[in-house]
Amino acid sequence: MKNLQKFILPLLLIIIIAIIYFIYFSPKEGLGSFNDFDPNNSAVKDIRVMLIVERGINQTPEGGAVFFVSDKDNNILQVNADKIPAGLESAEIIILKGHLSQGNAFHAHDVLLD
Repeated sequence: MKNLQKFILPLLLIIIIAIIYFIYFSPKEGLGSFNDFDPNNSAVKDIRVMLIVERGINQTPEGGAVFFVSDKDNNILQVNADKIPAGLESAEIIILKGHLSQGNAFHAHDVLLD
């Protein structure tokens, strides 16, 4: 009986940690929403969005780009990216790491292909 009690608490802790990990840190499916961002907060957050290739991807002289994306609520925003990965033109879904700017645009510090 005493040996069984020694295993119950560690087992419960492992189960609780596993539940927290799979709920909080598991990758999210589907697109994100720009409504989750505050334009007054410049904290860098991730969001999965759909690239709108029809509006074009304009390269900037600094090595970045300006393009348009759509979120799950069909909100279309202009993205000002510091740098872009190769093959962005053929991507459908991308991950932006950045923050919402004051002028209803998104400043992406990093762009990842999904």
